[in-house]
Amino acid sequence: MRTRAVGVAAVVAVSALGLFGSSYHLFQLTLVVIYAIALLGLNLLTGYGGQISLGHGAFYGIGAYTLAVLVHRTSVPYWLAIPAAGALCGVVGFLFGLPAVRLGGLHLALATFALGVVFPQVLKSRGLEALTGGVQGIALEKIEAPLHLPLSPDQWIYCVCLATAVALFAVAHNLMRGHTGRAIVAIRDNAVAASSMGVDTAMYKSLTFGLSAFYTGVAGALGALAVQFVGPDSFAVFVSISFLVGVVVGGLASISGAIYGALFIQFVPDLADSVSKAAPSAVYGVVLVLSIYLMPRGVAGSLRSIVTQPKEGP
Repeated sequence: MRTRAVGVAAVVAVSALGLFGSSYHLFQLTLVVIYAIALLGLNLLTGYGGQISLGHGAFYGIGAYTLAVLVHRTSVPYWLAIPAAGALCGVVGFLFGLPAVRLGGLHLALATFALGVVFPQVLKSRGLEALTGGVQGIALEKIEAPLHLPLSPDQWIYCVCLATAVALFAVAHNLMRGHTGRAIVAIRDNAVAASSMGVDTAMYKSLTFGLSAFYTGVAGALGALAVQFVGPDSFAVFVSISFLVGVVVGGLASISGAIYGALFIQFVPDLADSVSKAAPSAVYGVVLVLSIYLMPRGVAGSLRSIVTQPKEGP
């Protein structure tokens, strides 16, 4: 109960900080919220489902490009393009998962890694250049707040991202507490035992992949709105690796871990760059190693252990 109250208070505090902070800090917090949605999707697959993915940057890119094409090319409203991007990624993820999840383990990781490597090159192909803009990408305009609300475009997109995140986090929380969530975790812990209890392991794995891709696609669509640009080089394989780093640092099989991981991948690179202009990657690597060494269960797991630690008697 205490942990939930602290979480609610943190969300309220961050919301206030975002609305009344500077434009730069508002943009940073917007990206944190977007990354949290993407990390939550990956955590459903990797943390709860036990399936390693090194290609979720591709689903993030598919979501971003879907929104950009719909809004820029066909003038579809952004509030329709966001769920459309998520739905398309969900279908692609499910179809990709049907054969891929049968690989399992490192073979699945390599298959998803290949997806992440190939995706930017596909965007640059001449056959799709008329749609995707090729290496030039697609520039988007800022969205305005509706109904003459006294909010700037940056504040409005922040509110849209935050409201979307709250809804998706609530859905994930309820999902993992229900029958579907228990089946996903059972497959992760022991697929043979789960199958003997009547769980369709192949179908649940594919559904988990599709759900994970849906979350990441929605995050990608929101990211396109926030950055106002999509380009092939924005979705290199390093994006997928960063997502996996965020999931591990934040805490596997933890809903709140997605938030801590998003904070890590947004602010630690900037911190590393401010510490050393010559070798920011080295600083980033040191911080990452220390985080994993000091908090092997992730930030969420460490905080949970502190909160639930029994008090010593007199």
